[in-house]
Amino acid sequence: MNTDTALAQVAAARAAGKITDGAEKNLRAWLTEPRYADYVPQVIEHVTAEKWATLDDVFWTVIPFGTGGRRGKMYPIGSNAINDRTIGESAQGLAEYVLEHGAASGPLACAIAYDTRHRSRDFAELCAEIMVANGFTVYFLDGYRSTPELSFAVRMKRCSCGIMVTASHNPPSDNAVKAYWSTGGQLLPPHDKGVIDRVMSAQAIQRVPFAQAVADRKVILCQDEVDAAYQQNVVGQSVAGPRDLKVIYSPMHGVGAASVMPVLKSAGFADVELFAPHAEPNGDFPNVPGHVSNPENPATFDAMIERAKVTGADLILSTDPDADRLGCAAPLAKGKPWKTFTGNQIAALLVDYLLERKFGRGKRAPAGCKDYVVKTLVTTEMIRRIADSYGVRTCGDLQVGFKYIAGTMDAEGPESFVFGCEESHGYLVGQYARDKDATVAALLLAELAAKCKAAGQTLHEKLDSLYWQHGCHIESQVNLTMPGSDGMEKMRRLMEGLRTAPPRELAGFKVTRSRDYQNLVESTPGGAAKPFTGPKGDMVILDLAAEGNYVAVRPSGTEPKVKFYLFGYEPAEQLHDLEATKAELSERVKRIGADLSKA
Repeated sequence: MNTDTALAQVAAARAAGKITDGAEKNLRAWLTEPRYADYVPQVIEHVTAEKWATLDDVFWTVIPFGTGGRRGKMYPIGSNAINDRTIGESAQGLAEYVLEHGAASGPLACAIAYDTRHRSRDFAELCAEIMVANGFTVYFLDGYRSTPELSFAVRMKRCSCGIMVTASHNPPSDNAVKAYWSTGGQLLPPHDKGVIDRVMSAQAIQRVPFAQAVADRKVILCQDEVDAAYQQNVVGQSVAGPRDLKVIYSPMHGVGAASVMPVLKSAGFADVELFAPHAEPNGDFPNVPGHVSNPENPATFDAMIERAKVTGADLILSTDPDADRLGCAAPLAKGKPWKTFTGNQIAALLVDYLLERKFGRGKRAPAGCKDYVVKTLVTTEMIRRIADSYGVRTCGDLQVGFKYIAGTMDAEGPESFVFGCEESHGYLVGQYARDKDATVAALLLAELAAKCKAAGQTLHEKLDSLYWQHGCHIESQVNLTMPGSDGMEKMRRLMEGLRTAPPRELAGFKVTRSRDYQNLVESTPGGAAKPFTGPKGDMVILDLAAEGNYVAVRPSGTEPKVKFYLFGYEPAEQLHDLEATKAELSERVKRIGADLSKA
């Protein structure tokens, strides 16, 4: 079959409803435009075999940049898949934008790292070849390394930009690139849009063979140097204290063992067991339930909890494949069953620990103190209430994405930054990086757990004490997956419905206010809409009549799903039976989620 025949077949398939308009448009481009010439034989092969479902899936749109970069399912061809062309466009577009806008005053340089996923090393080499061909020196972390170490490397080597090849906690089928600016943070406005425009219009992709670039010192392998400096900076966030703690740690087949294990050891934690079934770097994530290494999922801890019961461990820590998210489990009390923590609960424990060790239990920051903590809009307000109790400011009016926390650090002054967190298990302490770091979070959580153990307390009991002090906060999340070519339209209709006709009641509580962050207008039942000041983004927040109870709704920036963030709260002065309140709030957020799913 030649190209003309293939084009005719594509048109006939669209007329027969076998593919969408978007798929036909993108298939025509890949069959006719010179920039896609290398892929024409594969496209024709698929057309000849009439693989219309596959072709529609990988061509119905152009894979976008979201909150975490360009992410999706790998397939050798397709504008809506991760492959050499879409990864290559990403690197080429980044290079062209940096060349035009100059991210640094010094020589052009780019740091690149990759995780344990299938083809991550291939894509990292491809990105290096492209950056070198465009005049950059590449600092290459050769071996599986974490996303926060890449952020650190950008800053350490004073790079113009950085690239991390990872799909974080997505399924084994996926991969991605995350693009970083000279700050070490992910792209912020106006650079994010500028890079996206370049990526979407990329034509020829320039390359220099990787081996040649290494021989010419255009690609510099620097992992040993960066490892040592990064780990020193992480350990530098530690303080002396109890170290009698037995820990089980799982990298969940990812990169974390290269940083978490040596950092814990250097900080004095000698009794740390690397969980053997999850120790092997493996992009199939074979021994994790569902083959998805996400520490947000309590089921990923089941086997580790059984091991902890046998060994008498005090704490379980786990990281996702690129080691930027941390999960945790501990016994409810000594000799009691184990339970995992949500990302919000870990954040609350860490912010209280950091502020207490800085100012002292029950003490407030001195007058004039400029210290601050940072969180996103969908992260628990318990962070703000804890910070308020210490007299520390909270910057919490941020859209989802750790890049906004990083941007706030630089805008407010990194020297006064105490802690940054987001509900999806992302945390940062210190000034050495501009992205969330599971290694530093693991270190600090181990310190807190050891301190609690010395006081005869578990982490769950410590959390309960914070509930008694700051009110009981129970949060949950419901995800509605909407894949395929019609998924985006379904998400658009859902969000539009919430904006124009929000529900009047959820779980028996009246909706008292709707906040539309896309149009920056808020409304109350029967009242006129009025503007408000906030960070613009595709999100709606519905406030309920019960104080501190609300729900946030937003489409994911990296996956085909809509996320409902559910928040239940009971003030401290109204607490009498904490366990009963936890149960009631858990049921409340469950009902809110159920009502929203029907809306």
